[in-house]
Amino acid sequence: MVTKKLLTEEELLKMSDSEYMNERQLEFFRHRLSQMEAQLRHNAGQTTENLRETTVVPDPADRATIEEEHALELRTRDRERKLLKKVQAAIKRIDDGEYGWCEETGEPIGVKRLLARPTATLSLEAQQRREIKQKIFGD
Repeated sequence: MVTKKLLTEEELLKMSDSEYMNERQLEFFRHRLSQMEAQLRHNAGQTTENLRETTVVPDPADRATIEEEHALELRTRDRERKLLKKVQAAIKRIDDGEYGWCEETGEPIGVKRLLARPTATLSLEAQQRREIKQKIFGD
């Protein structure tokens, strides 16, 4: 089996529009999303370990500091848990042949936007329209 070298970001950005979401681009994003997923899972494991290693501290100020650090870590993991779901959904879109295409308009999301936010499901224009509607209607 011949394994192709993954594209670099630079090579990806140089590709023509006609090559949008070809096999090599999809493999680039699958690899990036898989790395994100692995990192998020690792972080969750670290949080579990950190919370298990809690020591009893007699000083109330130290105890409050530790509790605040734990609360901050749990809030961070909650955000990462939500991101993990988005990462997994993006990998599924790659598998389903839907990755890179705006779910609202069917237009390309764009390589630059996907590099910045690999879990994006909307083109920049569609996202801007959605945010304007949210501001107006308070959704």
